[in-house]
Amino acid sequence: MPPRKKRETQAKPERHESDAAFLWERLDRPAPAPRSTLTPQRIAQAAVAIADAEGIDAVTMRRLATDLGVAPMAAYRYVSGKDELLELMVDHVYAEMTPPEGAEDWRQAARTRAQRTRAVLLQHPWVARTAVSTLTPNQVAVAESALASLAELDLDVDTMMAVCRAVDSYVKGAVDREIGLTELMQEQGWSSADETRVALAPRMTWLMNTGRYPTYQRYINEATRKDDAEWQFETGLDAVLDGIAARLGI
Repeated sequence: MPPRKKRETQAKPERHESDAAFLWERLDRPAPAPRSTLTPQRIAQAAVAIADAEGIDAVTMRRLATDLGVAPMAAYRYVSGKDELLELMVDHVYAEMTPPEGAEDWRQAARTRAQRTRAVLLQHPWVARTAVSTLTPNQVAVAESALASLAELDLDVDTMMAVCRAVDSYVKGAVDREIGLTELMQEQGWSSADETRVALAPRMTWLMNTGRYPTYQRYINEATRKDDAEWQFETGLDAVLDGIAARLGI
């Protein structure tokens, strides 16, 4: 029997040696004469809108072209594929996190940055997971702003970065829990916190009836801010900032 022919695959745009530079290096070059109204900004905005509405898995190069009203291969003029498209999206969102320049002290600057980051991540819940694998100009700009707010203090650069990462880790951990709860409620069709508690009540009742969790039982019985996510976030943030200030004497 004659050998089977290999199945044809969809051709990708040919990459030339001059295209080997990474995304941000390429975009930093002088822009060529425009051949269409398509720009990296338009691509990012459209892709972010899809992810916000339908989730990150809904973002494909073909879907993006459809929403932009361009040929399927048009976006490849700027990005080589979905990995670079995700970088463009993350950078677009991180631009919203950069706080305005001001004369705030380190603590107020950290608080402002934390509040803004939480608001942005809740608005774009897919970013918290996607941004872990990217390194973009606006991500570095956010880190630069955080470090710069500590630059006038008597701290070495390793300590400065540790402080920034401690606050950042708290923010992202707290927001991840908020996003996770929201996603669970959406998956289960629970429309409110009360409805969620009712649905989980049989399992929680069994756990509490074992008698193994007396302090958690006290929380269930006495807590008055179970559904006040903003108060919980602010209180935890204050605890982190108080700890940093006490340890470093700043």
